[in-house]
Amino acid sequence: MGRVYAILGDIHANIDALNVVLEDARSQNVTDFVCVGDVVGYNAAPAECIRAVRDLNCPVVRGNHDHYVSYLDTNLADFHPSAAQVVEWTRSQLSDEDIKWLHDLPLHRPVMGFMLVHATLDKPDHWGYVFDNQQAEANFSYQYTQLCFHGHTHVPIIYSNEPTGVMHYEPIDFRLELGQRLFINVGSVGQPRDGDPRAAYVIYDMSNRIIRFRRLEYDVAAAMARNRKAGLPERCAARLEIGR
Repeated sequence: MGRVYAILGDIHANIDALNVVLEDARSQNVTDFVCVGDVVGYNAAPAECIRAVRDLNCPVVRGNHDHYVSYLDTNLADFHPSAAQVVEWTRSQLSDEDIKWLHDLPLHRPVMGFMLVHATLDKPDHWGYVFDNQQAEANFSYQYTQLCFHGHTHVPIIYSNEPTGVMHYEPIDFRLELGQRLFINVGSVGQPRDGDPRAAYVIYDMSNRIIRFRRLEYDVAAAMARNRKAGLPERCAARLEIGR
């Protein structure tokens, strides 16, 4: 059997969503896992999510929240106040080993002929957002593989580098064609922002060249309750319910 990858991203310390995604991925005959970053941030189970991801023994790249939590001299002045509050809280919940693991994650990495990055390949440490074709275009100048999976916006979408320019497509299952170059946002496991509160991830069946976008119901109320019990900003709980 060929390799079947589950590509996870923007878990954001939501263990309720992550557990459902991992269970589903295993039911889909996934052989390997990878993660495009932001294991922590926003939600109340950072240590549990780090443990779960580390137990997968899989390639992971560093997201901006992973960076802010583990680079202790980072200035949080430009961060949203509620996000900055969660960064400080998260640091207090993690062991030195957890923080070192986040700190040492690479900004991008190749995996079996495709690339992983959290934000963009052109300036991965600037944490730029890709919301349109023009923003995606710069990435393709640095993408030397047919596929690159990323996250950061929490919105699943496909960007395609075509002879007429960069185009974008809605996240529907498809077969990868020879010669296509795609920059694929896998959506968010733990804090979707496309108006759909269900957990999101992507499956890449390498042998059959098939990419599938998965959306899963999970216990949102339990995740919200964890946040409130931890004393995190109410905004963090409320966003889970509406997927924004």
